[in-house]
Parts: sequence; C-alpha cells; structure tokens
Amino acid sequence: MQLLQDRIRREGKNLGNGILKVDGFINHQVDPALMDECGRELARLFAHVGATKLLTAEISGIAPALSTARHMGLPLVYARKSKPITMPHEVFLTLTPSHTKGRTVELIVSPEYLGPNERILIIDDFLASGQTIMGLVRLAQVAGSTVVGIGALIEKTFEGGRALLEPLNVPIYTLARITDMSEGKIVFADSE
Repeated sequence: MQLLQDRIRREGKNLGNGILKVDGFINHQVDPALMDECGRELARLFAHVGATKLLTAEISGIAPALSTARHMGLPLVYARKSKPITMPHEVFLTLTPSHTKGRTVELIVSPEYLGPNERILIIDDFLASGQTIMGLVRLAQVAGSTVVGIGALIEKTFEGGRALLEPLNVPIYTLARITDMSEGKIVFADSE
C-alpha cells in the first residue's frame, strides 16, 4: 500500500536490531485517516474469508484492527496483557516473546468474547517473527474458534514470521513488506 510505505519512508526510523519506530503515526500517536485507509484495504483483502470476529493484541494492534473491523462490520476482541478484575477467573492465556519489550508477555482473552465456532481474522500492526500472531492463533484455537486469515500493516520479511504462519494454510496479507533494515536502511519489497 503506497500510502503506508510513503509514510514509513518519511517518518519511520530504523533504530537498529530490526526495530522500526513508527510510533508517531501507528502505535503511540495514531493517524486516524491513515488507519482508516489501511483498515479499508485490509477489509477489502479479507472480504472473502467469512470472518465473524477480529482478534488482535493490545495495544499496538488495536488501531489497525479496529479500523478493519469497522469496514467489515464485525466486532473486535483484543488480547489483554494483564488481567483486570472485571475479567472472569477462568480465561484463555498464552505466553509469547516480545521483541520490542525484550521479554515474554501474557496474552489473555475472556471466554465471554471468544468462543467456539467463531471465524477469526487476526490483524496486528507488525508481522515480524510471527510469535505474537501465533499466540493469538493459540488463543483462538483453545477457544474452539477457527482462524480464517492473518493481516498486518507492516511485515519485516527478514524475521521469518510468514514461514512460521504458512502451515496454518490461511490467507496472509500485509500492506508494507520490508525486506532489509541493515545499515540503517528501510527497503521495501517493491523497491528491490
């Protein structure tokens, strides 16, 4: 998606070690117009999968997933990273490594909002190693739901996440594919 790539080129910062700083428009300060366009495009790409609900991880996945859910007319559930007192005692929980946090994090969903026979579309901000998305897949599976698609705004192809997810045999779409971040570069798949 050219609009997203252009914004990454202008405002994204390569911090080294595979870290792309996009928090000025995606995941700390959010550009609603950009998220609306990204959500519209993800909704178009996944219109054929028959999703009944979207699933993402707090907090960075919420903006793109919410916009996609709005354009698809579907509810969105996000996995929490800590259990609030309002959540039931029995929950769905998985652990997943976080590259940006440098530690393992919990992903928690209430069985009130994720149940059997749901057709789940997973949307996140990044597809990198695929570990967070695999955590969301595990949550959907333990709930008895079926994952029908996986989408992300930005894919860092050099981290191998797509290969981890391909055995799920579901459509995987990303809007900006970065193939190289070595030596301070940000190289997109279409510019090689």
